[in-house]
Amino acid sequence: MNRMQKKTPAKIQLLDDNLVNQIAAGEVIERPASLLKELLENSLDAGATEIRVHIDRGGIKRVSVSDNGSGIPCEEIPLAVSRHATSKLNSAEDLFHLSTLGFRGEALPSIAAVSRLTLQTRVADDESGYEYRSQGGKATGEIRPIAHPIGTTVEIEDLFFNTPARRKFLRTDRTEFNYCDTTVRRIALGNPDVAIDFIRDGKTVFQLFKAENVATMSKRMIKLCGHPFTDQSMYIDHTVDSYTLEGWIGLPTFSRSQRDLQYFFVNGRPVTDHLISHAVKRAYSDVLYHGRFPTFVLFLKLNSKLVDVNVHPAKNEVRFRESRMVYDFVFRTLNRAVAGISPEDSEVALPLTNSPDRNSQTRPSGVIFGSQQRIQMPRSVQSSDGGLIASIWDMGLNKSKSEDQEEKDFPPLGYAIAQIKGVYILAENKDGLILVDMHAAHERITYESLKQQLDSQESIETQPLLVPIRIAMSFSEVRCLESYKDDLNQLGFELEVFAEDQVVIRAVPELLKNNDIETIIRDTASDLLEHGTTDRPQNEIHEVLSSIACHGAVRANRKLEILEMNALLRQIETVERSGQCNHGRPTWMSVTMAELDKWFMRGR
Repeated sequence: MNRMQKKTPAKIQLLDDNLVNQIAAGEVIERPASLLKELLENSLDAGATEIRVHIDRGGIKRVSVSDNGSGIPCEEIPLAVSRHATSKLNSAEDLFHLSTLGFRGEALPSIAAVSRLTLQTRVADDESGYEYRSQGGKATGEIRPIAHPIGTTVEIEDLFFNTPARRKFLRTDRTEFNYCDTTVRRIALGNPDVAIDFIRDGKTVFQLFKAENVATMSKRMIKLCGHPFTDQSMYIDHTVDSYTLEGWIGLPTFSRSQRDLQYFFVNGRPVTDHLISHAVKRAYSDVLYHGRFPTFVLFLKLNSKLVDVNVHPAKNEVRFRESRMVYDFVFRTLNRAVAGISPEDSEVALPLTNSPDRNSQTRPSGVIFGSQQRIQMPRSVQSSDGGLIASIWDMGLNKSKSEDQEEKDFPPLGYAIAQIKGVYILAENKDGLILVDMHAAHERITYESLKQQLDSQESIETQPLLVPIRIAMSFSEVRCLESYKDDLNQLGFELEVFAEDQVVIRAVPELLKNNDIETIIRDTASDLLEHGTTDRPQNEIHEVLSSIACHGAVRANRKLEILEMNALLRQIETVERSGQCNHGRPTWMSVTMAELDKWFMRGR
C-alpha cells in the first residue's frame, strides 16, 4: 500500500456550537486553577469586596466561588453563558485601554462546555435570586427563582467529565490544589481591598481581611507570603511621570533557589513578563549568589493606554507600548533601592536552631524607599602596617565601654569587642551582638571603591588586538550591535561592522584582554535583540574588579587592632550593597538581646 497516498480533502463546514465551545475551553481552561482564575476575575469585575472560594479534590471534583458583587439580571443570564457576550467592552476602542480583568466573554461558556455548571445570582433590585444549570454546555432546565444574597455563586463540578482525553492529563489532587492555591494567592495579593476566604475539602486554608494601608497589607502578606519574606523585605514606592512602582522587595540575603516568590502586577493584573524579570534580575545582579533568585511583590501602575493586555488567551502576559521606558524605570527604581540597603535599614538575623518561639517573633519588615539616611564620615585613618584604609566616626574610640553604653548612641554595627579566630569581628550595638565576616566586608568595600574609580575615569584603557576578531552573526544582531556601538566604545571596545552578517573587534578593554571576547559580544547582541538593553560588557569588567577586590581584601588569621576593626565597621555602614560580598555571601549578621535572653531562658 502506498503510504504517501493523497487523501481527498474534506469539505469546509461550520463547526457545531458545542464543539466550538470545547475548542475555546481548550484555550482558556487548562486545569482547575484556570477556571478558578476566570471566576475570581469575574467576581472582581463585578465589584465584589468579599469572595469565598471552596475547592474539593484539588478542584477536579468541585470549584465554587461566591461573591457579594453586583450580580447578573435574570434576563442577562443566557447571555452570560453565551460566547463572546460581555459587559466589559462596547467598541473596538475599548480593547486598547482595558480597565477590567476579564473581557473576552468566553470564560463561562468555555467552562460550562467541559463541566456541570450551576450559576446562582441576584441583583439589588430583585426580590429573589435566580439559578441556571447546565451540563456539557447545554441547559438542563429553565432558569428558576431561588433565595440568594446579592451577588453571584458559580459552582463547577466534574471538570472534563465529557472530555476524558483531557481529564487524564490532570495531575494528582495535591498538585492541582497547589496550582489553585497559587492562583488565589496571586489574586489576593493584587486586590488588598477584597476580603477572601479560601476553603479546601471543608478546611480553611486562610481567611484574609481587607488591607487599607501598608501596615495592614504587611499583615495580610504574612499569610500569603510567610513570615520570612515579610520580615526580610523592604517597602518601596516610587513615581516618575506616569509610572508608579510600589510593593515589597526581599533583602538580598533572603533569596530563593527558584522563582516561587515573585509576584508582579500591572494595573492590578497578575502577569508574567520576561522583560520585567530581566530588569529585576539585573537590579540584583551584584548582590546575589549564583543560581539564586530575588523575591518580590511589586505593583506597576501606568496609563491603561500604554499597555496591551489582549495578547494571550489566559491574559497572563502583556505588551508595553513603551517597553524600553518601562524596563528602565523598573530597573533604576529597584537598583537604587537595593544599592541603598544599609546595616541601619536591614536586619540580617543569625540562623538559629531549636530557638524557642523563633517563628512567632515579630521583626521589622523594612523601610520605605527614600527614607534611608546615609551616614557621613568626616575623616580617614590608615592602619599601622598600611594595609587597611577606612573611614571612622569623628569621635574617640578609646572611650570606655560603660561610657558608650550610657550614651546609647551606637552606630548601626556598633563597636568592636573582639576578633574571633582571625575570621570574624564581634561587635556590640544598641540591640545586641553583631558578627562581621571581615574578609567579605572588606571585599565589598574594595569592590565598590574600584567601581567608583572606574566610573570616574573619562575613558577606559584599551588594548588594541594584533589580530582583529571577526564574528559572524545574524543580520538582526549586527544591526543591534551597530546601534550600541557608541556605548561599546565608551567601555573600551572598538567594533566595526564588516558586512551585514559580520562584525570585527579591533580593540578591547585592558581589563578584559584575557577574557573570551567573542562570547561577550555574542551575549551582548543576544541581550540587545531580546531586551533592547544589556549589561554584559559592564558585568564582565565588574567580574574582573570583583576578583581584584577578593584578592586584595584582608585575609583570615590576620590580627586586627580594635581601631582597625571599628574602621572596617564604619566603612561597611556607608558603602552600597553592604549586606553581601561580591559573591552574594552575607557580610554581617545580628543577634538581638531578646534572642540572647531566650537562649538562656531569662525572664521565665
